[in-house]
Amino acid sequence: MELKPQDLLVVLKLLCYGEESWTYTRLSGDLDLSLSMVHSAVKRAQSAKLFDINLDPPRPARSNLKEFLLHGAKYAFPAEVGAPTRGIPTGYAAPPLSKVFGENAELPPVWPHPQGSVRGVSFSPLHEKAPFAALKDPRLYELLALLDALRGGRAREREIAAKELSERVSSWR
Repeated sequence: MELKPQDLLVVLKLLCYGEESWTYTRLSGDLDLSLSMVHSAVKRAQSAKLFDINLDPPRPARSNLKEFLLHGAKYAFPAEVGAPTRGIPTGYAAPPLSKVFGENAELPPVWPHPQGSVRGVSFSPLHEKAPFAALKDPRLYELLALLDALRGGRAREREIAAKELSERVSSWR
């Protein structure tokens, strides 16, 4: 079994649902992924112990997810940095880290996106659908931006992102 980027995207979206009930159809619509992709993602996440079907409702296994996000995701899903482009801010340039780091003289990391309003350096999203899903859900946007800070940020950005991400995974309901 090989974990895929959409598997982590699905688990992060499920984390955003908190204690709410969810359906595969809802996940599919919220993430713009096919039903079969969502179903397979949940099965792989369960095999990787990032998702617990024994909970009611079934939801992410928070401690395992936190460990993977903080220590494994940057190796499993490395970021690719590219040329300047228009896009959606991520990493230190997106909430919540943008409150800490503010504006910077250098080009910020951005997910290339047709509706992007910020000029920055292209930063590969976890999955091609992630920017679209993030625009619909501020909580998911925060999680993905924090994960991107871990995937490609500097030491101080990674340190603060790890703390913020850890708090959200542990406490969001």
